[in-house]
Amino acid sequence: MGDDLEITTEQIKNLREESGAGVMDCRNALKETNGDKAKALELLQQKGFLKAQKSAGRAAKQGLVESYIHSAGRIGSLVEINCETDFVARTTEFQELAHNIAMQVAAMAPEYLSKDECPSGEEIDFQNACLLLQPYIKDQTKTIQDIVTELIAKTGENIVISRFARFELGK
Repeated sequence: MGDDLEITTEQIKNLREESGAGVMDCRNALKETNGDKAKALELLQQKGFLKAQKSAGRAAKQGLVESYIHSAGRIGSLVEINCETDFVARTTEFQELAHNIAMQVAAMAPEYLSKDECPSGEEIDFQNACLLLQPYIKDQTKTIQDIVTELIAKTGENIVISRFARFELGK
């Protein structure tokens, strides 16, 4: 780790936009990886995952219920997402997450929240049937669990998708 390596503001800004991490976290990750953006991003994701694991056991009793209606009112969904404080529930990022997950439910019609909810002994394609394992419709390289974990890392609070429902006219 060379202290003589010059980390530019532009490098920090680019990494911050891509990762959502704080300025100092981005700067430190770039220094630690000698300016390698890909390695720094990986490092930040690992740190975010660890942060998410630490907060996983904490009670998430605040949050919101988000709705999404699509196809001229023919398909709709409701999603309950919880966090630890009302402060986080009111943030743009949390509300955006709730909206995007409601949109995911309407578009991809998951049957279960996670693998744990699936009945045993049945042939199930977990990636399609479980909301948390589905590829995110806005970025197929990430799962729904990945985008939830990213926000946990950013806020430092436990965030949980509690339940969801999907409605389709005539079904």
